Amino acid sequence: MATGARVLVVDDEPDIRQTIKDILDDEGYVVDVAESAAAAREARRRQRPDVVLLDIWMPDLDGISLLREWSERGGLPCPVIMISGHGTVETAVEATRLGAWDFIEKPISLAKLLLVVEHALEAGRLKRENEGLRRQLPAPAELIGSGKRMQVLRAQIEKIAAHDTGVLVQGEPGTGKETLGRALHERSARRSGPFVTVAAGAIARDHAALALFGAEDANGVQPGLVEQANGGTLFLDEVADLDPELQLRLSSVIERRALIRCGAHEPIVIDARIIAATAQDLEALVAAGKFREELYYQLKIVPLAMPPLRERGEDIPELLRYYADYFANRDKLPYRNFPVAVQNRLRHYAWPGNLRELRNLVQRLLVLGSASDVGVDEVEAALDNAAVAAVPTVMATSGADFSLPLREAREQFERAYLLHQLNAAGGSVGKLAKAVGMERTHLYRKLKDLAIDPRAANREG
Repeated sequence: MATGARVLVVDDEPDIRQTIKDILDDEGYVVDVAESAAAAREARRRQRPDVVLLDIWMPDLDGISLLREWSERGGLPCPVIMISGHGTVETAVEATRLGAWDFIEKPISLAKLLLVVEHALEAGRLKRENEGLRRQLPAPAELIGSGKRMQVLRAQIEKIAAHDTGVLVQGEPGTGKETLGRALHERSARRSGPFVTVAAGAIARDHAALALFGAEDANGVQPGLVEQANGGTLFLDEVADLDPELQLRLSSVIERRALIRCGAHEPIVIDARIIAATAQDLEALVAAGKFREELYYQLKIVPLAMPPLRERGEDIPELLRYYADYFANRDKLPYRNFPVAVQNRLRHYAWPGNLRELRNLVQRLLVLGSASDVGVDEVEAALDNAAVAAVPTVMATSGADFSLPLREAREQFERAYLLHQLNAAGGSVGKLAKAVGMERTHLYRKLKDLAIDPRAANREG
């Protein structure tokens, strides 16, 4: 079973180290060896292992003491399997308390060794996948929708997944860019490795370098999110939010395939595929000097576009069924049907919030509704609720006519709202797009439809 997983074998007996190394080499593992606690620390510093095989009895520092050191200084680096020739019950209890995954007794059984290592690797993989992930409603495991746009996108993903190149996913907020990244990961040779999401805008600026690149000092090593993605995929969500220093360091990591932890001097090898995502116009940011040009081209080896929901209306019925099933199962809500009339109404809705808005709408309708079928009136009320609640304050100050039909009143509200935001942005459409959460191309279209000239914004305000 050729896995490519990295195993660190720590044992002071040369014959045992070599025997274990030969066995694991034959199974396709990458094996590092260390004859002492000091050598084990150095090996761990150079490259984070996926599993450690640690002898209990060693001359300089026993395995239990080294296990305690790792456990108390930032947590164990990965599952640790203890090797014991003549351990006691007390030793086993202490090792378990400190987080040891399992025990292997000498003389070592080939079958037991391979089984325990395989199980430990799986446990470590599941743990790493959860590290650094945002606490949010999970994205669908697959891209939902059978329309033409999604068929083309799936074909692109199948082709790109076979190659280990960087990918830049562009699309409006809420379109499901992370789901696209996961689909790429699951179809690639890295599917058994971790998928680590980095929400660039959610990392505290003061601690961003530590979070991304890890730290190393006399007290031990704390792997960062980039290192945690080793062997798998690093998904950089809204990469444009990284500050210039982090952009420079990330560019260096991509170029050298290695990083230097904060406080360290020696580089460690990084083997992770990078998928970056953004709702912003990176090319415009590069031209404005706000995004590093070299990083832009490093990320955009293969560009992919996640279409907005308004451009894939044929997928609406399938998406409604998916989320109705999802919330019925997850939250134990009563399942509700979405009749054809409701589907047609939602197919022609603009979906400014994209998939995120649709998901929230379905959840709201399941929570608040009682009939087995969702009614068109319920949908209209749900869609109009937020806009209608905001209309009195904004429209009253803009001289809007409350006697207008709802559609025309909504247009007046949108015009007043965008004029207000445009004035606040100093007439900059780029700043306006960020403020209102719209992709720039769609925003230009909206401004044209509403007869708003950005250059005249200050005069109208």
